Amino acid sequence: MASNALQQAIRRLAFGESLDAASAADAFGVIMRGEATPAQVAALLMALRVKGETVDEVAGAASALREAMVRLPSERPDDLVDTCGTGGGTITTFNISTAAGLLAAGLGVRVAKHGNRSFTSQCGSADVLEALGVPLDAPPAVMERSLREAGIVFMFAPSMHPAMRHVGPVRRELAVPTVMNIVGPLANPASAGRQVLGVAETQRMGLLAGALAALGTRHALIVHGAPGMDEFSPLGPTRVMEVRGAETREWTVEPSAYGFGPFAPEALAGGTPAENARIVRDVLGGAGNSASTAAVILNAAAALLVGGVVEDFGDGVELARRGIREGAGLAALERLKLAYAQGAP
Repeated sequence: MASNALQQAIRRLAFGESLDAASAADAFGVIMRGEATPAQVAALLMALRVKGETVDEVAGAASALREAMVRLPSERPDDLVDTCGTGGGTITTFNISTAAGLLAAGLGVRVAKHGNRSFTSQCGSADVLEALGVPLDAPPAVMERSLREAGIVFMFAPSMHPAMRHVGPVRRELAVPTVMNIVGPLANPASAGRQVLGVAETQRMGLLAGALAALGTRHALIVHGAPGMDEFSPLGPTRVMEVRGAETREWTVEPSAYGFGPFAPEALAGGTPAENARIVRDVLGGAGNSASTAAVILNAAAALLVGGVVEDFGDGVELARRGIREGAGLAALERLKLAYAQGAP
C-alpha cells in the first residue's frame, strides 16, 4: 500500500538510517497526495531534521513536490531562469532577487520566477510584485503568454503548489526550519533549468548543490552573502557554488572588485510592500541608493551568467550597470504588467 512508504521511511529514520532518493520521493508522495496524518507528517519532517538531511533525501522530497505541482508549459524550459532565496537571512532587506529578476529580464534573460508572500520579513516577492501592479491570481493561460511575449512570468507558489497545504499547518506548529523550507525553490512550475538560489545557512549550500545536480539542473549558482544574506551581498564577500550539469566548483565574489562599498546593512533595509515597491522602482530607474543598486546589479549579473547572456560574471556586472542606466528593468516590469492586464489569449 502507498501509505506504507511513509511509515517505512519513518521507521528507518527512527533507527538512524538515511533514505535513498526513491524512498524519500515515495514517502513525500504520500504526504503530497493528502494521505498522511499530521502526526506522520511531523514525524518525517523532524526525523530528517534531527538526523540531518542528505542530498538524496532533499532530491527525493523535491521530486515529490515536482510531481504534485501545477505545471506551466513553456518553450525551451532548460533556458528559463529562476531567482529566489530560501529565506531566513540575518538581516532584513528589500526584495533584491525580485528586482534583479526584472533587470535580468530586461536584458534578455527568460525569467520564470515563483515565490510567495512573506514568512521571514514584512514583504515577500509576491507582496512587492502585487504592490508594483502585478496580479497574483492570473490563470495559467495568461502566465504562459506573459512568459512567451514579455519574457518574464511570476508564479504564485500557493496556486502552483496546492499539495503544500498538506504540510502547512504542521510546519507552523513545529516552528523550526525543516526540509520543506529548502525544497520549494527546487520545484519551479515552469521547469526552469537554470537558477540563482540564495541560502542563508552556509552548511546547506553543498546539500542544495548536490540536490540540484541530482535533479538535472543545467546551470545554477547557490550563493551565501556576508553577513548572512541569502543572495549576492554588496556588504561583504559572497560564497558561490556553481553547478553545471554534474560538475560543481566554488568561487567568491568581492563587491569591492567591482567598485562597490563599503556600505552599512541599514542601506539595504526594506519595509512594507509599498515601501519596497518604491525602492525597487527607484533602483531600476537609476534613483536608488548606492548599496541597493549594487545589490541588484550583483544579483542580476548572476542571472545573466546562468541565463547564458554573458560568459563571465564581470561582464554581467557591466551589462547590469548599463541596464540600470537604460531603464531595462522598468521596461520588463511594464511588459509583465501589460501581459497580465490583457487577460487570457
